[in-house]
Amino acid sequence: MTARRWQLAHGRHLELGGKAVVVGILNVTPDSFSDGGLFDAPEKALVQARRMVGEGALVVDVGGESTRPGAAAISAREEQARILPVIEALANSGEVLISVDTYRADTARLAVAAGSHIVNDVWGLQREPDIARVAADTGAGLVIMHTGRDREKLPDVIADQLAFLGKSLEIARRHGVTDDHIVLDAGFGFAKETAEENLDLMARFSELTALGFPLMAGTSRKRFIGTVTGRDAADRAAGTAATSVILRLKGADLFRVHDVAFNVDALALADAMLARETERAGC
Repeated sequence: MTARRWQLAHGRHLELGGKAVVVGILNVTPDSFSDGGLFDAPEKALVQARRMVGEGALVVDVGGESTRPGAAAISAREEQARILPVIEALANSGEVLISVDTYRADTARLAVAAGSHIVNDVWGLQREPDIARVAADTGAGLVIMHTGRDREKLPDVIADQLAFLGKSLEIARRHGVTDDHIVLDAGFGFAKETAEENLDLMARFSELTALGFPLMAGTSRKRFIGTVTGRDAADRAAGTAATSVILRLKGADLFRVHDVAFNVDALALADAMLARETERAGC
């Protein structure tokens, strides 16, 4: 794996490449697809965040609006009321790097001011391009995710990734975001409607390394895992860990998951094997 330093807000950074980085999902929402309502009170959210840190998460990704298909939209004010107290409390504790899961530029700016180090945009800067300016102005790390929603996709999964992410990278650079602040996310499940499409994307994931950026994988509890395993969303930890290992071997650096401990252990084995391969190659 290529070693890279990911530059983040508030003078922080993450070293990527040598070991997989696990990002814990913290949905402070009443309606997320597998954990809605479990952590929508700030006290419950903080307990969950600390549990994930104890299990090995280096980043906690805080989201206030469900991105599941068909979820009801909420206002920016409601989103901010849900996430900002949690981000402030986590920042004051200093226990973990914090990511904010939002596509709104105003929310991103307030979240970074409250202590977030990373902005994670599931619309790849293409819904509110000013979110890129927020990242540039604050020095935040920026996760640019691919989505197929609200547009016509190209039939080839990798061609569509390259076209969409290429446009997103143009937006980022136009607003002053430098490459060392950027991570790309293939957006598993986001308008990848069939198990076959997600499996094709997973099988060809290594082709995305040609873009030259660190890569995040977000397969956690997704429907295609349920299609393959027959498991309900809450019971997909093992299936998710299997996808994490596959994607680590294909070049992913960061893994956004609900079930931290499962994935930390699985990825430790993948990293050990990769390290052993490197040692043997150097013999």
